[in-house]
Amino acid sequence: MAADSMEIDDALYSRQRYVLGDTAMQKMAQSHVFLSGIGGLGVEIAKNIILAGVKALTVHDTKQCTKWDLGINFFIHEDDILSQRNRAEATLHRIAELNPYVHVAASTVPLEENTDLSFLKQYQCVILTEVSLSLQKKINDFCHAQQPPIKFISADVYGICSRLFCDFGDEFEVLDTTGEEPKEIFISNITQSNPGIVTCLENRPHRLETGQFLTFREVNGMSCLNGSTHQITVVSPYSFSIGDTSDMEPYLHGGIAVQVKTPKMFYFERLEKQLTNPLCLVADFSKPEAPLQIHVAMLALNHFQENFGRMPNIGCLQDAEEMLKIAMSVSKTLENKPQVNGDIVRWLSRTAQGFLAPLAAAVGGVASQEVLKAVTGKFSPLQQWLYIDMLDIVTPLEKMGSEEFLPRGDRYDALRACIGDPLCQKLHNLNVFLVGCGAIGCEMLKNFALLGVGTGQDKGLVTITDPDLIEKSNLNRQFLFRPHHIQKPKSYTAAEATLNINPYLKIDSYINKVCPATENTYSDEFYTKQDVIVTALDNVEARRYIDSRCVANLRPLIDSGTMGTKGHTEVIVPHLTESYNSHRDPPEEEIPFCTLKSFPAAIEHTIQWARDKFESSFSHKPSLFNKFWQTYPSAEEVLQRIKSGESLEGCFHVIKTLSRRPRSWTQCVELARVKFEKYFSHKALQLLHSFPLDTRLKDGSLFWQSPKRPPFPVKFEFNDPFSCILLLKHCTHLQVVQTDETARKPDHIPVSSEDERNAIFQLEKFILSNEALENDLQMKPISFEKDDDTNGHIDFITAASNLRAKMYNIEPADRFKTKRIAGKIIPAIATATAAVSGLVALELIKVVGGYPADAYKNCFLNLAIPIMVFTETAEVRRTEIRNGISFTIWDRWTIYGKEDFTLLDFINAVREKYGIEPTMVVQGVKMLYVPVMPGHIKRLKLTMQKLVKPSADKKYVDLTVSFAPETDGDEDLPGPPVRYYFVQEDN
Repeated sequence: MAADSMEIDDALYSRQRYVLGDTAMQKMAQSHVFLSGIGGLGVEIAKNIILAGVKALTVHDTKQCTKWDLGINFFIHEDDILSQRNRAEATLHRIAELNPYVHVAASTVPLEENTDLSFLKQYQCVILTEVSLSLQKKINDFCHAQQPPIKFISADVYGICSRLFCDFGDEFEVLDTTGEEPKEIFISNITQSNPGIVTCLENRPHRLETGQFLTFREVNGMSCLNGSTHQITVVSPYSFSIGDTSDMEPYLHGGIAVQVKTPKMFYFERLEKQLTNPLCLVADFSKPEAPLQIHVAMLALNHFQENFGRMPNIGCLQDAEEMLKIAMSVSKTLENKPQVNGDIVRWLSRTAQGFLAPLAAAVGGVASQEVLKAVTGKFSPLQQWLYIDMLDIVTPLEKMGSEEFLPRGDRYDALRACIGDPLCQKLHNLNVFLVGCGAIGCEMLKNFALLGVGTGQDKGLVTITDPDLIEKSNLNRQFLFRPHHIQKPKSYTAAEATLNINPYLKIDSYINKVCPATENTYSDEFYTKQDVIVTALDNVEARRYIDSRCVANLRPLIDSGTMGTKGHTEVIVPHLTESYNSHRDPPEEEIPFCTLKSFPAAIEHTIQWARDKFESSFSHKPSLFNKFWQTYPSAEEVLQRIKSGESLEGCFHVIKTLSRRPRSWTQCVELARVKFEKYFSHKALQLLHSFPLDTRLKDGSLFWQSPKRPPFPVKFEFNDPFSCILLLKHCTHLQVVQTDETARKPDHIPVSSEDERNAIFQLEKFILSNEALENDLQMKPISFEKDDDTNGHIDFITAASNLRAKMYNIEPADRFKTKRIAGKIIPAIATATAAVSGLVALELIKVVGGYPADAYKNCFLNLAIPIMVFTETAEVRRTEIRNGISFTIWDRWTIYGKEDFTLLDFINAVREKYGIEPTMVVQGVKMLYVPVMPGHIKRLKLTMQKLVKPSADKKYVDLTVSFAPETDGDEDLPGPPVRYYFVQEDN
């Protein structure tokens, strides 16, 4: 559908717009894409690019639906097999439902060596899956030769290996290679030299790269730099050079250097040439040779197909040896003559007919992002090959007989050919707890359904929970939901949709938040019944909590997350790896109060100030007003108490609010104008009065120099849109709509006798004029809501922020950027979500199989650059106590007590059983025994039942016992958690 249709439906694409930007979105909405092969990989790519919003997609396939497809294509159902439907026609209406703005068509015409390819000229991008290599080369040559070239992508999944290839023509220009916001660097000094060295303010690292371009503004002295652009050379993390500045006037102070995004040209070779001299992205630096080795194995597979007219038979050792001979021959034809890895070739041969759906999800996510790059010119394209494999799983599989991999006529045959039937059965019998049913959660449920997780006859269950309701913006990346699901619970809806993919899956859905308040539901007993926990969350605190519960109950956890094109996965396995809480990211920098109040230097500061003003004016103050009058229901009573000398908390501020409360539209306008003058004129005049422009500090430097910016009064003008918007929205929001009973206490501000006299006067006046009746003593606070574009909240914040920016000569921000910052919106796109969820499901297979520590892989990816980095999990650290006694975060000590067990008995039991000298006993934040604390020695005689009590559903408490280190003078060290049972458990 046309680009303007996307513009009027921003609610659908809002999160994605923050990733791609308007220009790329417009280009995408005008693009036509051709996709051949709608099997497991093709349907993943189709799903992602339809959600993204291309104008039109043609899906091509000539195969009929089979039982095999049920385990690889989540949009093919059993009735499609019974009716022997074509795969493209069977999936057409189901993928079209994903986005009403994308025209989807199906083609079933054979695509062969002698096919006239001129029909492809109508497309901007051609994607091939399940197409022979010889036909791929022919189509690639045709696409590359067009003017402009048709962007060409091919991708395949064969068993445990996958490949992706891109060719965007001889030259492909990218306007924005990373999608990151341009960096702004505050300057502290520029030397008069050749080259001139620019030093960052307060040694803040600039994070720039040599060769980038910067433009300068607000430089005092060296004013000729302002508006000029210079290519830089990095000197240190805090400085860079910009060329000859020796003839410029001396630098005085201030200045901002802003990164300039410059176009970059990428160059591609045709598939024919790249086959012999491949340019590969290395994803696992512990195996830098792997991409070329897999490249050789894949070429050998293609030659095997051409020579024998078939794929190697599943698990066939004879075919594997034949393919190894071919690989040896193929390697000699490549320019680098890479070494052949026999294990890769043999396992690719044995599993090539199989299909790992999670591997398709991972490579499909990457391939889909390359499609978006091809049609938009946004982000750096892949050059030119990517190989993702699951070779880590094969070692334990060698012990299985070939018969374990053979088809059995069910929907899991493709999976069984890769991992064997025993591992399939473990997946079927799995109990898994999925926390979160948003973007990653929906993708994970799809992966579970294709893997058959929780489908065992007697065992296996998928438990999901999510407290949220479905919003329109979710539909852009949470592919299980449709427009008629809006405002329905995510978990219930996701469960129902997942059963459409695999009706044999057993699933329990809840709408609870997983937090301390729901530990009766998600108890220790609940966790111990789970074989693995998978998180699909969007905040760190929830991850940390669930991680602590998994560690406490010795449960494996797989965590993941995305932000725009970036994503991560982390595998946490009891006794093998560190936990999520073992590492902490640095906390987000908070904007200092003085910066917000008086010295903003960036648009983020003015946006936060405007957001705070919204909360204060329309939520916090009205809530305090209501809370006061709920305590003192009549103005007469309050007046009487004040006159009698009683101090009523907050009363003077409440009466001040009452005195200023507008009672007509005219008074609303008057109050709004007063506020305008206060915030955007008087504040500037006050600051300049206190600190004139020539004010100097004790060291002689100017007070008003970077990053401080002097303010200048803003004059209200009716032809200024921001002034009018602010006035209108301020007036509108005074007619507030919702009550909030959770108000903070006001800060204690001293009240003078003059304030008291004025309050009495005002209150008497209101009582006499009948303006302190019950209706006058109630306000209806507004809760900030970023997603409702009709409520004016973002409009108010945008106007207030930009007026303040004008006052401080800061570059303003449009409504779109303001909404992202004020609403703390996390950019999101379906491609990264799909890739991350696929990687999680691959690690799930390893967890279920009980693989050793070196088999697990964490991943960080950024599809924009693109990079994908696999790393081994961090080995769990062991804390040594003494004499061979040690522990890790996964260890638990256990003490069984009796009814008369005292604290001293407990300490002695720990000493005797574990060989340490306890120095302190703590329960959570409660100190049970600290010898230096007054009265704690007496506690030794008290029974444990009197000192600590378990919750109603537990027979134990978890305590922390500290012990003295070997070296005198060191602080006491906490040992592992000690679980104290009040009575001996029956064995």
